[in-house]
Formats: sequence, structure tokens, C-alpha cells
Amino acid sequence: MNLKFWKKYRQKNEVRTRFAPSPTGFLHIGGLRTALYSYLFAKKNSGKFILRLEDTDVERYVKSSAEAICSSLKWAGLKYDEGPDIGGPYGPYIQSQRLDIYKKYAEELIERGYAYRCFCDGKTLEKMRDEQMAKKQAPKYDRRCLKLSPGEIKKKLSAHELYAVRMKIPDNRLIEFNDLIRGRISYNTNELDDQIILKSDGYPTYHLAVVVDDHLMEISHVTRTEEWLPSTPKHILLYEYLGWKIPEWVHLPLLLNPDKSKMSKRKGDVAVEDYIKKGYLPEAMINFLAFLGWNPGTEKEIYSMKELIKDFSLEKVHKAGAIFNIDKLNWFNQYYIRQLPGKELLKKCKPYLPAKKDFTDEKIIKMLNLEKERAKTLSEIGESVKFFFELPEYDKKLLIWKNTDEEKIKNSLKKLCDIIEPAPEDVFTAEKLQNLIMAEAEKTGDRGAMLWPLRVALSGQAASPGPFEIAEILGKEETLKRLGRAIQILNT
Repeated sequence: MNLKFWKKYRQKNEVRTRFAPSPTGFLHIGGLRTALYSYLFAKKNSGKFILRLEDTDVERYVKSSAEAICSSLKWAGLKYDEGPDIGGPYGPYIQSQRLDIYKKYAEELIERGYAYRCFCDGKTLEKMRDEQMAKKQAPKYDRRCLKLSPGEIKKKLSAHELYAVRMKIPDNRLIEFNDLIRGRISYNTNELDDQIILKSDGYPTYHLAVVVDDHLMEISHVTRTEEWLPSTPKHILLYEYLGWKIPEWVHLPLLLNPDKSKMSKRKGDVAVEDYIKKGYLPEAMINFLAFLGWNPGTEKEIYSMKELIKDFSLEKVHKAGAIFNIDKLNWFNQYYIRQLPGKELLKKCKPYLPAKKDFTDEKIIKMLNLEKERAKTLSEIGESVKFFFELPEYDKKLLIWKNTDEEKIKNSLKKLCDIIEPAPEDVFTAEKLQNLIMAEAEKTGDRGAMLWPLRVALSGQAASPGPFEIAEILGKEETLKRLGRAIQILNT
């Protein structure tokens, strides 16, 4: 479908939001929250959500990053309507494939007198900054290239001198705009620098590229974090210079560490991929992130994506930064793990289970169900059931119940073997085993002296599910084998 045909039938005043990350590494968890809010707002208003990759930072570009970003968004259930891998009528959706477009508008700005060529090299700019800082002045371009005559510019161009393009900031002008979260905001242009908008290598800076792309892709609402607030007046000027309609502005609160510092890799996991690998469910992550800055004003905490779309509104997004509370994320994840039916739980836990398969799917589901009430993540479930597949090494001291002597513990283990060995296979259920063994344990006067070493012998751990449930899953043969091993350990 060509662009003219698309525009003819596109809904008038359609809400179009975008998520535009830089493929310089992993997708930051804060980026996923920004994408989520952009997605929810678009879908709430029956609009479109677009993915665009801003890959103009050549030095920091990571080849696999683009694929990882797309994968993370799809994992989270944020299905974009247009993007690099699915196309759309406003493409290409990768900035490095749009360089001719940016060059065209940079030249147009020069022609209109709103931008100019800057021939200053890095050393010149560094010296300029040092001199300004020595005088305790704010580092700012001194506009020396703006003063070049047409003849001097022509001479430099003829000599093939490299140049960047700077936008010309007007003096002493108040730029005001309305932010849908923060209300009325104003900046004085005297605080702004003549920003480079096109580098000497032909690549645009963020400021030119984002304005050009948002206009050409007909983005109605620019959703991004509050870090970009100081750039907004520059972008407004570019819209004005090019004679374009200015979009609505939405600057979201930052995600913060518990100490209220900005989330960074030095203080914990910030990559979406890290949480995927640990076994966080997308439903839990989305539910959690939605509440980091937004509050529906009710007691309800558990939301499906459909419910979030229905209830989400920018009016209920806070201005203040949101604390990333890992305990709350774990609470959400535990809730969603507990809701998983057996087969679905098995499917999601498979990457975290031992490769060898000693059990039927039915038995693996039983062991997973034993652990899912306690585990915070899928990886924790996988770790906690490993003892079923292979008994870990453990110290014989672990078999001892309180101050009970070793000989009594050994006799308890032998008694357990005597009880279990003649038991028919149909008795090997948790309920029937409990009835058999508890009757004998009560006779000892201290049932812990029998039940504790049974638990340790079967799991090799101090904390585990109940011994009868473990025995049922292990089966009679493996249960006797592990009890025999415990006796051997006590004999060493």
C-alpha cells in the first residue's frame, strides 16, 4: 500500500505513539516501561504503536541489539503495528537507512537561515570549552562559524573541509509548551546552545532525527522520560523552522533505585533480558511496570493487558520518579506463577530443568507444583527441583535431628526401609506413605527423629517439600536407594 493511499484511509487525528530505542546494548527496564505506557496510550485511544530504531550513534552500535530489543518487546506482549522487522507505510524504521532524508532537511534549514555550517574541529571546540570553564562560564558554542562570510564558506567548501550543521537558536525568547503530565513548562533560549543537528560524517544527532522522523511518521504524542525535557525547546524550534505541526508532549517519570538514585547497571539488573533469563513472567513484569508511575486510584493490583488498556490514563501518571521495588516484582511474579496450570508450568520451566529426563511429564509437573508456592521465579523452581534428578552431596550432620544421637537416627532410617520395602506400589502415594510412616513415628515418642532424617535422606537439604510428597515422586526404588545412602553416610 503506498503512502498516499494509506493516508487517504487513515483515521483522522489518529493517535500514533512510538518507542524509539538506540540499539547500543540491552533494552533497559526503564525503556520497557516507556514502551508500555506508549503502547497503552495508543491502544486506549484505538491508535497505532510504532517501533523505530535510532541507530545513529555509530560508535556505540551493537549489532545484536536490534534483534534483542524486538524480541524483548514481543516477549512482553507489546505488539507494534509498524517497525523494522514488519515494515509499514512510513518506513524505513531504522534511522541509518534515512540519512538522505535528514541531509535534505538540514540543507533546507541552512537555506532558510535557521542553521549554519560549523567547520570547527574537535580540538578547537575542546579549547573553547576549557577557556569558558576557566572563566566560570557555561560551556557553549561561541558562534564563530555563524560569522563567516559567504565567500569564506565557499572557500572552505571548495577545499572540502569537513563541517557539521548547527541549528541557530534565537536570543532571549521564552519557549512555552504544555506537557500532558507536568503541565505548563517554559525555557529561555539564552540557556540553550546552538546544537549540532548533522555531524560531519553525515549522521544526524538525536535532535534533528527525532523531529524529522516523528513528523514524517505522523507521531501525535511524543512519549519519553523526563531526561529529554531540556531538549524539548530545541525540538519545538525545529518544528517551527520547518513549518510543521508540533505534537503533544508526554515526559514520564524516571525509574529509581531504592536509594532514589537513577537506575544503573552498577546497582543491579536493568536489562529486560536479565529478568527473562531469571524466569520472570511477562504478565508479572507488565503488571509491575504499569504501577511504576501510574496509579488507577483503586485497590486493584492484578491487571491483564486488556484491563490495563481499558483503565490506563496519562492523567493518573505521577510526576515524581518511581522506585523500582524488586520485592513487589517478586510478589507479582509469584502470583502469576501460582496461576499456571501444570502443563503450562512445565513448558515455561523446561529451560531451567536438567537435560536428562528421568521422570514422566506427570511426575515433573508434580514436583514443580510442590515448589511453585515458594519460588519467586521460574529459575528458582528449576534450581529447587534439581535434587529430584540428582541427590546433592550433604554432610552427615544434616541428618541429625536436634540432639538425637547418630545411632538412633541410623535405626530410624533402617526402620523406614523396613516399612517401605514391603509396601506395594499402589501404596506409594504421599497420603498412604504418610499414614504408614506417621504411625511408626508416633511410637518413638519423638517423631522428628524419624521424619527429619527421612526428609534429608530424600532431598539432601534442610529445606524442601514434605518427605511423603518427595517419596511419591521418586518412587519406591529410588526412595530406598537414598535411604540406604544416608545409612552409609552415617557409617563413615
